[in-house]
Order: sequence, then C-alpha cells, then structure tokens
Amino acid sequence: MKVLITGAGGFVGRNLEEYFSGKHEIFAATHADLDLLDDSAVKNYIEENQIEFIIHCASYGGSRKSNYDEKNDNVVEQNLRMFFNLERCLTPNMRMVYLGSGAEYDRLHWSHKMSEEYFDTYVPADSYGYAKYLISKYIEQTDNIVCLRIFGLFGKYEDYRFKFISNAIVKNLLKMPITINQNVVFDYLYIGDFVKLVKYMIGNKPKEKHYNITPTQSIDLVTIAEIINEISDFKSKIIVLYEGMNREYSGDNNKLLSEVGNFQFTEYVKSIEELYQYYSSIFDTLDVEIIKNDLFISKCLKR
Repeated sequence: MKVLITGAGGFVGRNLEEYFSGKHEIFAATHADLDLLDDSAVKNYIEENQIEFIIHCASYGGSRKSNYDEKNDNVVEQNLRMFFNLERCLTPNMRMVYLGSGAEYDRLHWSHKMSEEYFDTYVPADSYGYAKYLISKYIEQTDNIVCLRIFGLFGKYEDYRFKFISNAIVKNLLKMPITINQNVVFDYLYIGDFVKLVKYMIGNKPKEKHYNITPTQSIDLVTIAEIINEISDFKSKIIVLYEGMNREYSGDNNKLLSEVGNFQFTEYVKSIEELYQYYSSIFDTLDVEIIKNDLFISKCLKR
C-alpha cells in the first residue's frame, strides 16, 4: 500500500516511517517535501504518487516549546487548512488516520479517565485544542477517517529539551537533579506501542470514528523520575517546585481495547529503560548546555 505520512520530520512521523518501512511503500513528507497549506501542491502530490492511505501527523502549536502559542494567532487556520487540503483529496477507496489530542476535551475541564463520550461537553478555550475539536466534529460525519486522540506519548526522537521523560533521562545521565514544576498524573503511551496500534488501524476498518490512544495504567511525574533513578547507577535529586497535584490528563481506553482486543501495553519500567539505553547510546550528540540551562521549565502550566 502507498502510505503518505505527514510531519515525517517530527517525533511521531519519524517513528512511523521507521516502523512501516518495508511493510508498505512509504512517502514520508516533511515541510520541505510538501507544503500542506498549499491545496494545489497537496492534490498534485497525492495524485502523482497514487497515495492510498494517509497518516496525518503534522500539526501546529499546542506545546511548551511554542509557549502554548502565545505569539501565534494562526494556529486554528493552519491546522484546519492542512487537514482539509488532505481530506478533500480522499477518494472512496482511500482512508486516513488523523492524530487528535486529549486537548479536544478542553484542558480547563480535564478529569480522571475521560471517555470519548466526554467530547463536546466543553469547547476548548485554547487555539490548539479548538482546532483539534473542530476537526473531530467534522470526522464524526465521515466514513473513511479515524481520529486517534493522543494524551502523553514518549520515545526516541522526541524533543528531549522539553519533553519530560526524555528530558529527565538526559538530566540523570548528566548527573543533574530532575526538576518537576508540579506533579501530575498522565497517560503516557510508549511510541513502540503507538506504532502497533496505527498498524492495526491501517490493516482493519475501525468501527468507531474516535479512539483515546492511551495505556490502561496512568503514571505521575515523580514516579517516572523514581523509575529513572532505579534504572541508573546515579540517583538524581528529585525537585518539585510547586506543591499539590496539577490537573490529571488521562483517558478511558475501553473503546480502543474493545476494538483491538487483548493488546499488551509495554510496562513503564521496560519502556523507560529502553529509552534510557537509547539516550546513553547517543549521549555525545546531545545539546548539553540547553539541558543545563533548563529553558523550558518556566513554560510549564501549573494549576
């Protein structure tokens, strides 16, 4: 099958390209290869390469790296244009996997293990969540697009400068303290599990339009730091700047499990250990100074 992966230069896209290479004919498009905001370019690319399936990973905004879009007024338009430039090219024989987000449930009203039915209880106040919300509303009316709502996702190739698990591992390797702005419970899904779930969605016609792509077991940031210390010979000091717990970010995965069956999620200890070994192997290539300066800690949201 000829599969287009958008956002192939990013964390998720790189892992998907690596996993599916050899399984399908992969067209891994970065922004340099294809401007998703250009409707004509998208149409020509899909037709010329006879694309049969699209995994839409590319997105704008919504992260600490961009200070949660403080200076970007075009997040909604950019995300909508990318999606609809792809959607309009789908033929009845084509399908798309779209990567949504738990932000669709509105971060101001997150609650414990939100189900898909919680969607549209609130309209997200932030631009990124609102864009994802609008796209999900549209997907409700389609037959050939499935939305995979991601909460926490971690693994190799993520931006270790600010993504918590990778950042904490690198700090431990540097024999630094692991600093947490405020403890919080997350549903962190390992990238090795995520790519297998996408494989299922390609090989099967899903019954539902939206799925929370989350592990069954949640985990808090302090526990993650403690696991890293257990794995390592060096025990980093764990510093929590603000007391109490931030708003939990977790989703109910019952609908997902009813679809894919007895899926075995990788245990946190095993997945974090695999990631620790990865960073140990590429340690000499890391930007040590930016980790020492810890520029992104101040961008964390606290409750």
